[in-house]
Amino acid sequence: MKVGILAQRGNSRAAYLADELRGRLRESGVEVRVDTETAATLDVSGTPAEEFDATDLVVSIGGDGTFLYAARGAGRTPILGVNLGEVGFLNAVGPENAVDAVMDEVAAFGEDGDIVAREVPRIAASGDGWTEDPAMNEVTVTGARRGHGGGVGVEVRVDGSLYTGGHADGVLVATPTGSTAYNLSEDGPLVHPSVNGLVVNEMVPDSGMPPLVVAPDVEVTITLTDAERAVVVSDGRTRREVEPPTEVTVAAADEPVRLAGPTSDFFEALGKLD
Repeated sequence: MKVGILAQRGNSRAAYLADELRGRLRESGVEVRVDTETAATLDVSGTPAEEFDATDLVVSIGGDGTFLYAARGAGRTPILGVNLGEVGFLNAVGPENAVDAVMDEVAAFGEDGDIVAREVPRIAASGDGWTEDPAMNEVTVTGARRGHGGGVGVEVRVDGSLYTGGHADGVLVATPTGSTAYNLSEDGPLVHPSVNGLVVNEMVPDSGMPPLVVAPDVEVTITLTDAERAVVVSDGRTRREVEPPTEVTVAAADEPVRLAGPTSDFFEALGKLD
């Protein structure tokens, strides 16, 4: 069995726990790969997180941002999230239970040759000749500059039917997982993880419709006008500039994220929000 460990950057507590996990797994005959930055801290050989899709389990130690980073390289490999005291919508395991939780997954893999995992959707933006990396939380399509004098003209269609249009800072499309992230700060609705759907949320429109929850398999098409440049961002990390007039389509990605281990308590995590 191969296990990849990715720890939150610059967090000595996360690095310490990664080292503890690494030692316990190696004692059990498990091949361990540690992300490059954490490996440098521990003075061991490292593996780029982008190559963790070649493992059987990925352990993310930190917060939801660390989990999102791990998911980018994990592919279909299940991810177990260890929460170091942050909100923890994606990280259900506390540090005090981390070693036992990981070893339980190792034992299950030894018995069945697989890990039982829950699938959560990802979405991807595409345009004329390009497709962005899948996003677990949200895709935003905005003007190059937000606020007064910025923004972009938008027309939003859901499976071809016009929903809204006008001038806005931009449009955000979020998964249920992402409803508690950027979407929430843009006055979008909370969506329970048990609900299959996508949130379509105009960002500071001059006038428009309220946020909308649609089926998970729809295509959201955003036509951009009235700006020299616009920006498409996936999970706050990957960024692509486009030139209006143009269309950006957001739809379900082919590959979901697979979650291993226990399920976090959605309502308990909500209580940690500022």
